[in-house]
Amino acid sequence: MPPIADLPLWLRTTLWLYRWRCLDPVPFVPLRKPLDQCRVALVSTAGLVAPGQAPFDKTVKGGDFSYRVISAGTPVQELIETHRSEAFDPRGIAADRNLALPLDRLHELAVAGTIGAVAPRHLSFMGSITAPNRLIKHTAPEAAQLLLEDRVDVALLVPV
Repeated sequence: MPPIADLPLWLRTTLWLYRWRCLDPVPFVPLRKPLDQCRVALVSTAGLVAPGQAPFDKTVKGGDFSYRVISAGTPVQELIETHRSEAFDPRGIAADRNLALPLDRLHELAVAGTIGAVAPRHLSFMGSITAPNRLIKHTAPEAAQLLLEDRVDVALLVPV
């Protein structure tokens, strides 16, 4: 994100007035086994899509609450960034998609034995969702079920 002072006045005002949600207590489940035995998935909010996938819809009021499945074998640099927020600075991710979905780093951790395995599927969401109820009620449970089907032990959130 660029410095707040660099944002247009209307966006600074919107961010200042926005009623941010606070989760209390924060959902948390402790690890049940050592990390070197865990299957790890990535969950990004960078609005990344794989070649051939539909981009996130920037016209959805309150933000596109869908997600995209990114295969573990997808070359990270081929991912397409479709984020909608004007507060989002895409230059770093344009240079290296691993900043938003560190799939190459995750594979390296698996080879090194730091984690047990890389999950077969990873998730990409749109990060600029100002009306999250549909995400919370519909999309998040569906996405969580997908991770359970893949026997994921750790989901690493990569917020953008």
